[in-house]
Amino acid sequence: MLEGTHVALGVTGSIAAVKTVELAHELRRHGASVRAVLTDGARGIVHPWAVEFATETPPVTELTGAVEHVDLCGREGWADVLLIAPATANTVGKVAAAVDDTPVTTCATTALGADIPVVVAPAMHEPMYDHPGVLDAIDRVESWGVDFVDPRIEEGKAKLASEAAIVTAVARATTPDPLAGRHVVVTSGATTESVDPIRTLSNRASGRTGRAVARACHVRGASVTLVHDGPDVHYADVCTVESAAEMLDAVVAAVADDDSADALVSAAAVSDFTLDSAPEKIRSGESITLELEPTPKLIDTIRADHPDLPMVGFKAETGGDDEAMVERARALRDRVDLAFVVANDASVMGADDTRALIVGTDDVARYTGSKAGLGARVADELVAVLD
Repeated sequence: MLEGTHVALGVTGSIAAVKTVELAHELRRHGASVRAVLTDGARGIVHPWAVEFATETPPVTELTGAVEHVDLCGREGWADVLLIAPATANTVGKVAAAVDDTPVTTCATTALGADIPVVVAPAMHEPMYDHPGVLDAIDRVESWGVDFVDPRIEEGKAKLASEAAIVTAVARATTPDPLAGRHVVVTSGATTESVDPIRTLSNRASGRTGRAVARACHVRGASVTLVHDGPDVHYADVCTVESAAEMLDAVVAAVADDDSADALVSAAAVSDFTLDSAPEKIRSGESITLELEPTPKLIDTIRADHPDLPMVGFKAETGGDDEAMVERARALRDRVDLAFVVANDASVMGADDTRALIVGTDDVARYTGSKAGLGARVADELVAVLD
């Protein structure tokens, strides 16, 4: 997601600076090169040697005649983005006032003047974060196009956002935004039908691919609604559902709200059957027969109400026969008038990597690799559809 990206990592004197080593590692795991800049306060919390170990480059701890801030964040500088994480209230206020009395704030002023993207991840005690002056400073800096990664409010503290949220924000700041102004609805994961108050019927879908699609669309500038059976995520507005009926209702609402949706990516493994749930636990020890009823097809329902909405379907098959997968994907594409269909090999359900065939109108593309990579590929194909 950050392959080839140069990240200047500004570290300030919050106790959250102890997370700098792992944050730098996470940025590099996603393909970024990282060079760090430390304030005196940060050096009192995390040793420059630790930061050098994490980045494989000695950090900047003072500005000299080598004009390190210009070398990093100037118009011809090394950095593609300046990430300040953690950012103290003191640093946010100084950035807002163009006060340049630390290596980090001087890099920030330089980056803003050079139109280098800046991402800020605050971390401080909650009362400091709620101070009117701090909030005003955040609003002022945001008005200049700086992206803030909201902290996690816990235990009276505005804690540093998760590494995943920070990485995503850096990716969004450095990736072209062809989906800017677009609203994409994504379904993901499994749905679950209740047999009784304890037992359920479901499937093996993990939701990783759908979440990867949602994240990739967000990184490319879209506003994303994610309808799934999982937790909240930092890159989308989440509607949590359980059953196929709940997912259908949620998607109907998401795409029908003033026709605000520009596309639907139906990546969820929606239950094909449902049943009347028993009001009490079914006693064990005896054979029972469950009467299953077919559920309405989500994409058929949406297509009937929105004949012009660009839609992407997913089709999981167990045979492993590419020709059969393509044939069934084309049949689904033609029946529902889908932009393209991603045909999955069901044997990879729950695995980290995947194998898929992207079946468009004129061609078939084969993909093997990570589900994050497939999500990016689907988002790029969607860009071409909406262009």
